[in-house]
Amino acid sequence: MTLVAPAIADYEASADLAALLVRTTQDDALSVSAETLRLSCKCAHCTRARFDGHFPDRFPGIAITEIGDLGYGLNISFSDGHARGIYPKPYLLSLAGC
Repeated sequence: MTLVAPAIADYEASADLAALLVRTTQDDALSVSAETLRLSCKCAHCTRARFDGHFPDRFPGIAITEIGDLGYGLNISFSDGHARGIYPKPYLLSLAGC
């Protein structure tokens, strides 16, 4: 028996833009809130803000405004103007609890 790790087959923002909806190659339907995504950004700007103690603890009301597929990951833009985060697809699956 060969075990195959799930991969992202499709994705979209939820109707209210408050979550990323993901469908895996194993037909699992997963969801990651926009706030979780924003808090989990690992771009240089967010990493530095965490290091300096200036990164917020919450992003209430944050929304997904755009999703760009880079092949290996998604570039997700948010309603606070942040658009630097690239989320590798395995990282997105881990955020969704997969």
